[in-house]
Amino acid sequence: MADTKKKGFGTAPVFFTAISTILGAILFLRFGYAVGTLGFWGVILLIILGHMVTIPTALAISEIATNKRVEGGGEYFIISRSFGLNIGATIGIALFLSQAISVAFYVIAFTESFEFFFNFIKEKFNFTLPRQVISIPAMTALAILILKKGANLGVKALYVVVAILAISLVLFFLGSTQYSAESDFSLGSAVFRNKESFFIVFAIIFPAFTGMTAGVGLSGDLRKPSRSIPLGTTIATFSGMIIYFFIVFKLARSASIDDLVNSQLVMGKIAIGGSVIIPLGLAASTISSALGSVMVAPRTLQALAADQSFPSSKLNWWLSRSRKSDQEPINASVITVIIAMIFVALGNVNAVAGIISMFFMVTYGTLCLISFLNHFGASPSYRPSFKSRWYLSLPGFIISAWVMFKINASYALVAIIVMLLLYAYINYYHKDRQGLESIFANAIFQLNRNLQVYLQKSAGKKTQQEWRPSAICISKNSFERDTAFRLLNWISFKYGFGTYLHRIEGYYSKKTNADAQEILKDLVNKFENIENHVYIDTIISPSYTSAIAQAIQVPGISGMENNMVIFEYSKDKPEELHEIMDNHALVNAGNFDVCILASSQRDFKFKKGIHLWVKSTDEYNANLMILLSFIISGHPDWKKTHIKIFDICKPEQYNEMLENNKKLIKEGRLPITEKNIEIIIEEPDVNPKDLIIERSKDAALTLIGFRGESLRHDEELLSGYDELGTILFVNSHNQKTIE
Repeated sequence: MADTKKKGFGTAPVFFTAISTILGAILFLRFGYAVGTLGFWGVILLIILGHMVTIPTALAISEIATNKRVEGGGEYFIISRSFGLNIGATIGIALFLSQAISVAFYVIAFTESFEFFFNFIKEKFNFTLPRQVISIPAMTALAILILKKGANLGVKALYVVVAILAISLVLFFLGSTQYSAESDFSLGSAVFRNKESFFIVFAIIFPAFTGMTAGVGLSGDLRKPSRSIPLGTTIATFSGMIIYFFIVFKLARSASIDDLVNSQLVMGKIAIGGSVIIPLGLAASTISSALGSVMVAPRTLQALAADQSFPSSKLNWWLSRSRKSDQEPINASVITVIIAMIFVALGNVNAVAGIISMFFMVTYGTLCLISFLNHFGASPSYRPSFKSRWYLSLPGFIISAWVMFKINASYALVAIIVMLLLYAYINYYHKDRQGLESIFANAIFQLNRNLQVYLQKSAGKKTQQEWRPSAICISKNSFERDTAFRLLNWISFKYGFGTYLHRIEGYYSKKTNADAQEILKDLVNKFENIENHVYIDTIISPSYTSAIAQAIQVPGISGMENNMVIFEYSKDKPEELHEIMDNHALVNAGNFDVCILASSQRDFKFKKGIHLWVKSTDEYNANLMILLSFIISGHPDWKKTHIKIFDICKPEQYNEMLENNKKLIKEGRLPITEKNIEIIIEEPDVNPKDLIIERSKDAALTLIGFRGESLRHDEELLSGYDELGTILFVNSHNQKTIE
């Protein structure tokens, strides 16, 4: 038991890693400039805006960390286990690079604490000494410390530098100046000036706020991440914000605008022993920030490699290795140190610093979005002991995205494009893991549930319903032919809803249920390559009649009742039609539109068009056929097709039909021209079937209306069309309005 307690870090390293980064280089080097430029209230507003991103993020991390164990990789682990490994790897790689380059950023900032030395050389020898004289040895020492001793010594060193940082801040608050003695500054007299420069200054200051998640990267080295991450992160975030407020007040009260804007280390003019203690505090804060980043970045990289995020299996294996003696990610640390050293040698990371901020913003926004989706998804397995609120997480996500573009729209676009390209590449070599994790499924489930309830309630209040197809099709021939599924998919593509049920003959039992699950998987795989907009399921029933009776009583997936039933049979197996005719009365009792699909073995030649045959008996059917042809032609398969209407009428109806069709074209806004409508006068000695066969034998799809009562008395009603391709016989329950 004692050994278990000793293994891993507690809360203190999380807090100190975060607070030392929050109270880092930007605080010492740029806060004076911010107060001088914007005034007291301007910087207070700036701090509040920054924390409208960081506080929701800190609360989101704390919440997620108490739901289940956060393993190595910190923020990357949380994102990848929520949005899937491909999206996680995309953000994780960007996050790692940001963390690694941040090491260089802090080391270069560390050299500013030696400003007196560089000034001395300049004055004494008239020679400008490059900053690399300090930064490269400092980076080398930091690398040796991490590579030789690892995070254990890094954390111990962190305690020392945080102590120095605390002392320097205390002496700063105790210090005074002649300006403060003579100043009548008060909160009432404080101003907000240069409002047009607000976001310019915000861009300079914002990296100061990005430190609150620094300690999360130690997740794999913590004894109890569910306690240490929430406690350390939230205390550091709120402590940093409060300290910022007091520092801004002290700066505004103690220094003139000129000193604030032009003196980089203006805090040194205010603090007791400021010429020594503030450079020492700056050195402590930057080194502690660099220490935090150089401990966290390798753990992010190691977690990425452990998840096989890189295209080379050997590289993944090498980067995921730990040193046996202390489990340090030694190889990942080597890569981190090399990247940091390159940027330190370049000596200027200002251009990269903007991109770093963008990647951090993407990470923070993503963490807030994960928290919001978990709240919205309401999964029973999401039971964090620390709870944030969705109304904090959602604004955190929105503000993160907004602030990115307000800081620098160009950098934001570059960051987004880089991440999209990176995602495309990762998705290319990891095609087997494209799917998102359950977080989106839970959110979609909740959205769908609420929408269905809303649609059901609102449907009863409407006096006139807009018609759209909500069709259901039952077939036991799914693996023999797919014509019915394709028709349902065409109907469901844009304007309608479709449920396809594969019928399994038998009684419901443990065995048939297991068989149904396997068949469903096979069906989903079968139609996987089709752009599918149909809900697929199975139904177990001893007879066709009982299957239909069950299916037509089930609501559609759209939240509205199904209003159309599609039967299907093969023209080569006319005996299947008898089964359909026997069950037509059952469906007709439910006020459904009925479509009977006569499948042909002939392939669809889409360019040959869709032919509609309207007879004088098709009072109700005509508009439904026209609407169905329009809906079907909206699918990409039919993009080069045309619709042709043949209207068979009595001689005395000719002029009326002509005017009705012209009106239909003009007011119905349908993709049909007058030349695509042919009015045929009935002749007593000519069978309409012969006309249909003559005109439509080459059509891709032919729609023919029928009356339900005629179907019961005339078994030959749907037969005799052997020379045609696939036919859709249509019977409308009521008159459809074409608006």
